[in-house]
Amino acid sequence: MSDPEGEYTDRALRPYVISRGRSRPTRNTIGIETLLIAVGPPHDLPVSATREERALLRMCRRLLSLVEAAAHLQLPVSLVKVLVSDLVDSGHLSARSGVPQAVPPDRQLLQEVLDGLRRLR
Repeated sequence: MSDPEGEYTDRALRPYVISRGRSRPTRNTIGIETLLIAVGPPHDLPVSATREERALLRMCRRLLSLVEAAAHLQLPVSLVKVLVSDLVDSGHLSARSGVPQAVPPDRQLLQEVLDGLRRLR
């Protein structure tokens, strides 16, 4: 489809086609903050790889977060999650998720528990 100036514009069907009809990634450990890096040495993608997968792999020659990759590709994050998941499964990408920071316990709550335990004696 073209706009009035003759530029190509995408249709609503395109994300469905890019993900080969899937709406969920094969991995549930990939979040928007997940860092991606291409696994080296690079090996060729199959002929059936989409141009988005090829672009994603090129971008990930340096460390890049999933949300940054989605912004560069101008694609929805949910779609890029599916593509990343496929590339991780095939051994082309490595995904590194951060360890969530532990929240220190409330000092007041700990003191009340300690006082309660001492009263039990």
